[in-house]
Amino acid sequence: MQKKDRLTKITWQYTEPLPEETMDFLKGIAGDYAKVKINVYERYSGIASLGRLASLFDIMTQMRHCGLREQLGLPSVYYELAVRDAVSDIKGMWGMLKNKIRTLITANENLSDADRLYLRTVLKLDPVYAAILNREEYPMPEKAAGLDIETERLNNLLRRLTRRYLVRPASGRSDGFSVSPGGYSYRDGSLYLVSRVRRNRIRLPLKDDRECDRQIRICIRKNDAAIALPVNVRKRKHEDFQNTIFVHLGYRDMCTLSNGTIYGEGLGELSSARTERLMEKNRERGRMRQSYRDSLAEGDRKKAADIETNNLGELKYGRQKKKEQTQIESYINAGINRMLETEKPGTIVITKPITVNKKKSGYKPANRKISESPQGYVRSRLLQKCETNGIALVEISSRGTGSICSNCGAEGKRLAKGFVCENCGYQSSIALNGARRIEAIYTKSLSTKKNRQDDSWMPGNEPIPKS
Repeated sequence: MQKKDRLTKITWQYTEPLPEETMDFLKGIAGDYAKVKINVYERYSGIASLGRLASLFDIMTQMRHCGLREQLGLPSVYYELAVRDAVSDIKGMWGMLKNKIRTLITANENLSDADRLYLRTVLKLDPVYAAILNREEYPMPEKAAGLDIETERLNNLLRRLTRRYLVRPASGRSDGFSVSPGGYSYRDGSLYLVSRVRRNRIRLPLKDDRECDRQIRICIRKNDAAIALPVNVRKRKHEDFQNTIFVHLGYRDMCTLSNGTIYGEGLGELSSARTERLMEKNRERGRMRQSYRDSLAEGDRKKAADIETNNLGELKYGRQKKKEQTQIESYINAGINRMLETEKPGTIVITKPITVNKKKSGYKPANRKISESPQGYVRSRLLQKCETNGIALVEISSRGTGSICSNCGAEGKRLAKGFVCENCGYQSSIALNGARRIEAIYTKSLSTKKNRQDDSWMPGNEPIPKS
């Protein structure tokens, strides 16, 4: 099976309820796993270590000889994976920082094209970037040689932006850890993990008989464990999936197509009911927390203890929240499946997600809210289902899909009752107008691309035949 025909998915396997000593072992390994990662963050996430991240072998060697593994008594199958995970987190941190700086470079009107070229070139070369941050000598990159720029001014700008936006990876929760194939084995329907004692393994009885030969992750729950198993699945091929559909992903209606078909009309009602219930519940809990604090301030510890026991628990709150989330996710999956089965698309065109202006304060919570919303789940599930079914998912810019009329191309108005164009009198729902604008923009881009390819050949431009 060729690599391009495969897709790696995560499936979950669960253990039977585990005895207390086994749970203590898992929690102990997870805690030490987190300590190793924190230690690596402290050693290698600063600017002095940027140039050292290229060699994982050197970092592994240093961590093997630093004495931390012996101090914790952590088997190497867990220790070395913790180091690798931490290094990956640090590289990801630098990657996000560079993307942030690139965005700021593009938005900075005081920079010339030559300035931007130099800064972007430096960000691609970690040794040069590290030397600039640490005020060391460095060779001028070839692409930047000969540019009319103030090098020191640009280097100072790069240092300021790095200091402002560089953050160390969060230590995270200590409720899970990864295990390499050498750290576990299967026997008699159970998973056996390497323990802290040589030639002794900890047994985790499983609810099914699936086995894995790749790196797995153990996630600790209340009295059992969930195991993340990576599996390769073959991408499905549908010979009859040939259509191109243009989809507007909305808040009220999940998917509106340019032909007027709607899938998931009840998503808005489901998500609104969940949001309203959570808001009311959180208001009640807020009043109870204030009453709890007032009782402590007044010295009424009995009342405070009663409030804490009966009103501030997380179990019932979490169960209800998870139940509602599961209902929404099931509804979304069913709607996407119905759309794929009915429309039989070979290509799906949608817009890129819209985020809040990154130069303004408060954009992180807003962007996180978007990614965690039902619409964010719709987007992620659509991507996964397209990969599984061999469907091309094309994302275009959302510019021009909101307030422009899909009938005449003039500026229209988005009103509570829908989209209205005063120029031609066209009226429709906002979602339908958006879907038709997506179709118009995508079709125009394809036509422009085809014309450019056709114009590349003109009479008189024939290649000269070799003699």
